[in-house]
Amino acid sequence: HIVCLQINTIMTKYIYPFGGSAPKPTVDPDKQIVGGKGLGLQVMSKIGVDVPPGFTLTTPLCQVFAKDGDLPPEVWKGVRENVIRIEKDMGKKFGSSKNPLLFSCRSGAAISMPGMMDTVLNIGLNDFTTEGLAKATGNERFAWDSYRRLLDMFGEVVLGIPHEDFEKRFDIIKEEANASNDVDLGVADLKKLCEEYKKVYLEQGKKFPSDPYEQLHACVKAVFGSWMTPRAVKYREINNVKSLLGTATNIQTMVFGNMGDDSGTGVAFSRNPSTGENILYGEYLINAQGEDVVAGIRTPQPIFRMKEVLPAAYDKFLQNVE
Repeated sequence: HIVCLQINTIMTKYIYPFGGSAPKPTVDPDKQIVGGKGLGLQVMSKIGVDVPPGFTLTTPLCQVFAKDGDLPPEVWKGVRENVIRIEKDMGKKFGSSKNPLLFSCRSGAAISMPGMMDTVLNIGLNDFTTEGLAKATGNERFAWDSYRRLLDMFGEVVLGIPHEDFEKRFDIIKEEANASNDVDLGVADLKKLCEEYKKVYLEQGKKFPSDPYEQLHACVKAVFGSWMTPRAVKYREINNVKSLLGTATNIQTMVFGNMGDDSGTGVAFSRNPSTGENILYGEYLINAQGEDVVAGIRTPQPIFRMKEVLPAAYDKFLQNVE
C-alpha cells in the first residue's frame, strides 16, 4: 500500500496522463505546471475530443533535470507504467516486432516558443520493429519512411549530429532515384537511405539505440535539456519571457500522416488568429509528417481544400473543432 501510494503521488505531481483509459480531469491543471500543449491535451480530453493517449511530464521536472542531469527513478517507473497503460488502450506493444506502438516526444512550455524547442517522432522504431510496422499496416513504404525520419530527428535532436549531414545523404538518394520530392522515393530507396543515415552516426562516432525505452528516455532528456540551449535562452531574453518553471514534455501515441494519399498533417485554428473571425483557418500536407509543414519541404494547401480531397476526414475534423 505504501509503494502504491508513493507511485500515485509521483503520477499526480509529475505525470499527467491523458486520452484512452486515463481519467478525464474535473479541474483544468495549471498551465505553468503542464505547459500550453499539456493543458490543451487535458482540456480536449475533458470535452470529448478524440485525443491519442499519452502523458505529460511536468515543468518542475525540467528544473530537476537541469540540476541533476536526470530524472528520479520513480519518475522513470511512472513513465513505464503509463506506456503499459497505453499499450492496453491501443492493443499494441512498445518494441514489438509484430505490431509496434510508437510515440512522439514534444516540448511544451506555458508560453509558446516557436522553433526553439525540440520534437522527436516515431520513437520505438528499429530494424525489427520497422519490419513489424510494415507487416502490421501492409504498407512497407510508410514503415521505412517513418524509420528514416526517426534516424534523422534522433541524430540531430538527441545526439547533436548536424542536420546537414543527413540532408546531403538525402539529396544523393533523391538524385539517384530521379526524385524531386521525398514522396517520390520507393521502398528500396528508403531502405538505402536508412543505411546511409546509419553511416552518418558512425562517421560522428555515435550510435543509434535500438532499444525503444532507451530511445524514449534519451528523447525526454533531450527535450528537457533543450530549455537551456543558447537559442532558447536568447529567445526568452529577446521576447522578455520570464517567470517560467521550464518546459513540460509530452509523450503521445503516434498518429501517422505519411501512410499515403489518404492521410496527412497540418496546422489549424478554430478562428482566424489575425482577425478573430469565426472561420476555420490553417493548412495541411498530404502524405507527410508534422515537421514537413514547418520545414517548408513541400508547399502546404489551405485547409478548406481538404473538403474536396478527403471529405470524410474533413467532416470529422470539423466535428472536433466545433
